[in-house]
Amino acid sequence: MLLNYYPWRILLNILLIFCPPGKSKNLCWQVAFQGQLLIASGGKMKRIKAVLEYDGSGYHGFQIQKNAISIQETIESSIEKLIGYRVSIMAAGRTDAGVHALGQVIAFDTNSSIPADKWKFALNSILPADIRVISSCRVDSDFHPRFQALDKKYIYYIYRRQRGRVFYSPYAYCNQEKLNMEAMQEACKLLLGLQNFKSFCASGSSVKTFDRHIKECQLSQKGPFIQFEICADGFLYHMVRIIVGTLLEVGRSNLEPQDIARIIQAQDRNQAGPTAPPQGLYLHSVNYGM
Repeated sequence: MLLNYYPWRILLNILLIFCPPGKSKNLCWQVAFQGQLLIASGGKMKRIKAVLEYDGSGYHGFQIQKNAISIQETIESSIEKLIGYRVSIMAAGRTDAGVHALGQVIAFDTNSSIPADKWKFALNSILPADIRVISSCRVDSDFHPRFQALDKKYIYYIYRRQRGRVFYSPYAYCNQEKLNMEAMQEACKLLLGLQNFKSFCASGSSVKTFDRHIKECQLSQKGPFIQFEICADGFLYHMVRIIVGTLLEVGRSNLEPQDIARIIQAQDRNQAGPTAPPQGLYLHSVNYGM
């Protein structure tokens, strides 16, 4: 194999000699170290897919943040403890601060001797209790948890009782207002299909298109909870929480169900309702058609 050739060792040494000081130097050391591991292993890198669940209460979202604890940083640090070098993980979605996951999907490359199906146990032995690996397996080297997803499903919980708020407030939006459930359910139907959801996208997004195909959108009463389920081929920035906030406006009779069509057509964020709080939102699952 090409990586076993002696010239590759020379190139790695040159990389370290001419790399500038500071953070760039540290990156060069990391690249060189991984290169040496590739040489030692014959270049047998493998891609690992893992399904996670986590409590997002104590994290500043999934993506790595400066001077803040994130899910990604915690997982990457745990992997480094196991194999001795840093990897960069890919994810199906970047959940916001306070948002939870029941089926987040990640992938990363490694030449570690840890069997693919044992990564679940290895990571769970190091990760904090509020992040758990449900399963792990080896996948093709071109697998990407975000770009190959056919659709994603989110669930949003609204807790409806006065008692119990102290326990449920980190995991559901506590709201005891009188709501018209039938009107909210009727409004859900108007969100289905392929449409432009610019009105339900927060500012700061850099997407090329606001078209998304909502395949499932329903609201139901589950004991003391209102459970909102939505499945689509993709989601815009804060899209689910803005939809929930708008449906609550329908439930309060501040909007009529048919106003949903008008809001969509307006393509104006100001026409939709407020953004619902993050703690009621869960990334439920990611579908790859496998």
